[in-house]
Amino acid sequence: MSTIEFNDSLISLESYLKSFAMTFTRNREDANDLTQETMLKAISYRESYTPHTNFKAWVFTIMRNIFINQYRRKVKSGTIFDHSTDLFLLSNATDGSNSTYNYMLSKELNKQIGQLTDDYKRPFQMHHHGYKYKEIADELNIPIGTVKSRIFIARKKLMELLPDYAYFSN
Repeated sequence: MSTIEFNDSLISLESYLKSFAMTFTRNREDANDLTQETMLKAISYRESYTPHTNFKAWVFTIMRNIFINQYRRKVKSGTIFDHSTDLFLLSNATDGSNSTYNYMLSKELNKQIGQLTDDYKRPFQMHHHGYKYKEIADELNIPIGTVKSRIFIARKKLMELLPDYAYFSN
């Protein structure tokens, strides 16, 4: 299979891959990310494909394996590392996640976030929802350094507004 045939076959599967990814992620953005990562990995490992075999099954297997590996990695680590310059370590533990204490903490945190000015609230919320600094900067039409600064200041203000939760741990 030539490179052009391979790429054409891969591109023709994109809509099927997105649908398949939705069955795993149940989230459009995550499904798009999974699809993109699958296509990239398929291109990277093009030499591993055996010609005249089921190409679609090969690509779908790549997607399934990527999803399983990501899931295992998340479960095993139990934490999420925020690669910002502030280097925050966030707990991803599931035990007690529906506890009354966590509900109260979430409610209080949302209340305090609501009190931030829009200059700080919007970048902080976008970052909290998984947007990258560059995406936030593009969306808000501000420099990336300003985005980082505003998120840092918002975190600092929230820590000041919520001193009782400063050493929160499960």
